[in-house]
Amino acid sequence: MGTIKLNNIRTFSYHGCLIEEAKIGSDYRVDLEIKTDLRKSAQTDELADTVDYVHLNKIVVEEMAIRSKLLEHVAQRIIVRIFTEIPSISRIKLAVSKLNPPIGGDVEAVTIEMEEFRN
Repeated sequence: MGTIKLNNIRTFSYHGCLIEEAKIGSDYRVDLEIKTDLRKSAQTDELADTVDYVHLNKIVVEEMAIRSKLLEHVAQRIIVRIFTEIPSISRIKLAVSKLNPPIGGDVEAVTIEMEEFRN
């Protein structure tokens, strides 16, 4: 098995429970780690034999563009879509962070992390 990581995917999205968050939006950071078999691509040097990280980034960006009240909800959508579209992935670890959240304090980010294994 091998690991592919996409670190610090940055988006501007409209997630949150407050009406203002839907109108104003916020900066977000997504960190994604997947497990897959990299042995074939290591031998062949062919993109078709691995998981294309461009595809992974596209899924994250598209799902982050769909408003959710909760970070957990958008994270679950990303996980489901990755498992659906890329059958060779066996595990996903995902962190979604809202930067400078409106929580009445000096907080750099609020982050949720989820980890799922293919059934």
